[in-house]
Amino acid sequence: MAHPKSRTSKQRKHKRRTHQKAAIPTLATCSNCGASVQYHRVCPECGYYRGKLAIDMEKVE
Repeated sequence: MAHPKSRTSKQRKHKRRTHQKAAIPTLATCSNCGASVQYHRVCPECGYYRGKLAIDMEKVE
C-alpha cells in the first residue's frame, strides 16, 4: 500500500487539480413553468423543485 514520505502541500495539490475546472453548467427545463434551470436547483421563476413547491415566490418578492 502506498505511503507518502511527506505531506503534499496545498500549492502542489492545487497545481495538480487545475485541469479539473468547472465546465459550463448543464441546464434543464422546469417541469412546472418551462424555464431554464440549473440541475439540482430550485427554479428561480416559479420556486418549484422536482414537481413540488419549494419556495413561495410571491412572498419572496
